[in-house]
Amino acid sequence: MKAENLVKSFQYAFRGFMYTLRTQRNFRIHCSAAVIALAAAAALQISWLEAALLFSAVFAVLVCELMNTAIEKTIDMVTEDFHPLAMVAKNCAAAAVLLASIYAMAVGAVLFVPRLLALL
Repeated sequence: MKAENLVKSFQYAFRGFMYTLRTQRNFRIHCSAAVIALAAAAALQISWLEAALLFSAVFAVLVCELMNTAIEKTIDMVTEDFHPLAMVAKNCAAAAVLLASIYAMAVGAVLFVPRLLALL
């Protein structure tokens, strides 16, 4: 792969990220939660292993949200009419985001609740 093709690939990915950040409220919420969680992790000085677990949870949510947006926009491009299979695809993509979010909340609870209780 030529260097300029690699650069273009990164530019396209950045555009996709920025599009989703600009247009999807839930993605902005998830990004804000990620920043807060990562700041809390730094403040509470979690271990490298715990940080890896937290990063996996944070990125799982963001990746699922990006894929959810891609699926929704692709379906919207193909048809404006209601189709039961389109609804299934959109619902499954939303469910993936929900499951990733539950995972992230569980990781956050395991990492942060004991530390926050100890501070009280």
